[in-house]
Amino acid sequence: MSKQSGEQCKRAAIVGGVTCSIHGSGTKAARAAAARRVEEAKAAEVVRTLGLPVDITPTDALLEEVRWTAGHVQWLRAKVQELDESQRDGDDGEHQLVWGTTKVKTGGDDFGTTQEAKPSIWYVLYEAERKHLVAVCSAALKAGVEERKVRLAEQQGDLVALVIRRILDALDLTPEQQALVPQVVPAQLRLIAGGAA
Repeated sequence: MSKQSGEQCKRAAIVGGVTCSIHGSGTKAARAAAARRVEEAKAAEVVRTLGLPVDITPTDALLEEVRWTAGHVQWLRAKVQELDESQRDGDDGEHQLVWGTTKVKTGGDDFGTTQEAKPSIWYVLYEAERKHLVAVCSAALKAGVEERKVRLAEQQGDLVALVIRRILDALDLTPEQQALVPQVVPAQLRLIAGGAA
């Protein structure tokens, strides 16, 4: 606010600040606070880029990591397979999987292109991701993920059986209808299980 006119200042606030440099943001502390707010905004943007936290159980997180990593391995395998033996890098006919350009320098005394026998970056990434897949699968097995899935399926089966028994008891079926239950109910459950697979 201007002391003379009583109106709000029309100058723009400094970047990250709330006032102009004349009306409060000219001090060292105000400039530092404005710089901190700018950095916090940049960090928040990076977090949005990388993703925000989600509610997930450790079991689901492990399974999701297994699925993503398996997908990465499959994609990287395709990239390695693209380095077909008929494709050659350089005049010497060396295979791209194990031979290629590792450095290109355009200035200075050591300018030029360096080629050497070295695994392709696609192969290096593929091998690293394969190791990661083994690690997350091992972690999932150690955590008993598959066992938990089986136990959960069994619990769900017990719950379904209990609900079916209660429904059938509540219907007060005739003896003829009760005689059909062992044939009809399992057949219908198999249809549901087959549809879910």
